[in-house]
Amino acid sequence: MKTAERIKFINLLRKFLRLSWQDRFLLLEAILWLGVAGLAIAVLPFRNIGLLAARQIRRPKPPDPVRLAQVRRIRWAIVATAGRVPWRAVCFQQGLAAQFMLRRRGIPSVLYYGAAQDDRSGLSTHVWVRDGDLEVVGGEIACRFAILATFPPQNSEMLTGSS
Repeated sequence: MKTAERIKFINLLRKFLRLSWQDRFLLLEAILWLGVAGLAIAVLPFRNIGLLAARQIRRPKPPDPVRLAQVRRIRWAIVATAGRVPWRAVCFQQGLAAQFMLRRRGIPSVLYYGAAQDDRSGLSTHVWVRDGDLEVVGGEIACRFAILATFPPQNSEMLTGSS
């Protein structure tokens, strides 16, 4: 490891150790789910990934203040870790990891898969996750994409109001 890389690693480690135990655990959970999402995307057919993203929630929905706090914390953990893991963790991996984390907590999120024409590469795809009207991850550019699929599936009225 080069000196600059070592210093960067030590600074990240110090920053991590200054966090509360809850934040450390949440970051580790995000890393785990980003890895699971990356592996799933690499080895599973798309329909199976869709089934995973649409799994039924088995917990009661948390009260709104708790739910909003959890959504914010999960967004923070996914964004903070996605750029630091040593594997590819772009919108699809981030969206799938966020979906797993939210639904595990009883939060009825929806994963959107969209596409748009791109002048450079022809067709561009994007994944984003929402909890009702609240953007979780990927929503900042979602308006550029036509929705191809949602997980779990949504009716057409809900789709037109969510992009």
